[in-house]
Amino acid sequence: MTDTRAGFVALIGEPNAGKSTLLNRMVGAKVSIVTHKVQTTRTRIRGIAMAGQSQIVFVDTPGLFQPRRRLDRAMVAAAWGGAADADIVVLLIEAHRGITDGVRQIVETLKTHEGSQPVALAINKIDRVEAKVLLALTKEMNALYPFVRTFLISAEKGHGVEDLRDWLAGELPEGPWLYPEDQIADLPLRMIAAEITREKLTLRLHQELPYQLTVETESWEEREDGSARIDQIVYVARDGHKGIILGKKGETIKSVSQSARAELEDFMGRKVHLFLQVKVRPNWLEERERYNEMGLDFRDGNE
Repeated sequence: MTDTRAGFVALIGEPNAGKSTLLNRMVGAKVSIVTHKVQTTRTRIRGIAMAGQSQIVFVDTPGLFQPRRRLDRAMVAAAWGGAADADIVVLLIEAHRGITDGVRQIVETLKTHEGSQPVALAINKIDRVEAKVLLALTKEMNALYPFVRTFLISAEKGHGVEDLRDWLAGELPEGPWLYPEDQIADLPLRMIAAEITREKLTLRLHQELPYQLTVETESWEEREDGSARIDQIVYVARDGHKGIILGKKGETIKSVSQSARAELEDFMGRKVHLFLQVKVRPNWLEERERYNEMGLDFRDGNE
């Protein structure tokens, strides 16, 4: 008879609700990229948190929004797929934004899945509103949907996060752990490295280059001195985008490379040699192979 518990927890919500920040806080390490641009998380990154005898495997889903392009549709499908496969679902909303149209849509969709697994509500960024506003929001959300529990948290500052983690730990099914105790994410290092570089590009370029880029780790060489050489390609959809990423005299790509390398070295605990190339690939948003690499489902047509 085992007294260990393990299972999957899906974090769902609108883009920028703080899902990646919460995941990183729970896990205690940076496994999901965090930027102020919406729709940053493309793949179902799993972070693994240990709480007592429980192993909580988080599925960090892309933010739910109205899909327009194929990539958008694949991301939304991945989000709901992650929720359907989980043992527990946590809906994350922002205290200061309240009940938006997007939140209402998510709740309506949850109702169609009702009964399959417990759904908890986490109201994030509680430091941005007064207590009476929080109380009203809690009542209104619970009138919309029968959440099993409501948590008031600040993912950024850590308030209430431990309570949520402890509750999740106790709700997971009994059984052996799914991953080795020291493993924090089931993404291959190649993909984590590509995500880190993509985060740095997103932060550096802000509004200049929306989502028309992807980063792939082309090769990874382990060196005798313990360091790693990582070669990555930044794919863009248009020639004009290549110049934006390179920047004047290559300054932008150099800066991105330096900050990505520094974070990779911190993450891996060893020296990293990072080399970036920028290539134009006009139709990468329509290539099945790209979607497979991002862990997304490539669907034909508008389904």
